[in-house]
Amino acid sequence: MDETEYRAKGNWNELKGKMKQGYGDLTDDDLTYGEGQQDEWLGRLQQKLGKAKHEIKEWIDKL
Repeated sequence: MDETEYRAKGNWNELKGKMKQGYGDLTDDDLTYGEGQQDEWLGRLQQKLGKAKHEIKEWIDKL
């Protein structure tokens, strides 16, 4: 488990709220995260936000 996955798992509700504030068009479905599905989840965010996976990880780490 990498740091982003651990952090997302540790304070998920707070993180989801911050992500929705940053990108108002994110839905609960976009932010649904299943254990062991980080790549799939990041891929969904990548498509929705038009950013590279590393950019999304950096953004999440800064939240």
